Amino acid sequence: MERLQIIAQVTDIFKDVLDNDDITLTDATTAKEVDDWDSLNHIQLVVAIEKHFNIRFTAKEIHSWQNVGELVDSVAGKV
Repeated sequence: MERLQIIAQVTDIFKDVLDNDDITLTDATTAKEVDDWDSLNHIQLVVAIEKHFNIRFTAKEIHSWQNVGELVDSVAGKV
């Protein structure tokens, strides 16, 4: 799966979980830049991404992400 496909699917997941169709993600996007992306929603996003791609992240991976690009890199490495 190509990186652009992954970021498009992750964007759709964000829109669904955060109930905001105006979300546009880039590799540099951080939680501070997305309304309602707080610690509770972060868990819901991770679970939704894992379920969608049928993968699992380690706690170390999740804590290491500084932006959406690093999250997408983790997904790309597992699909």
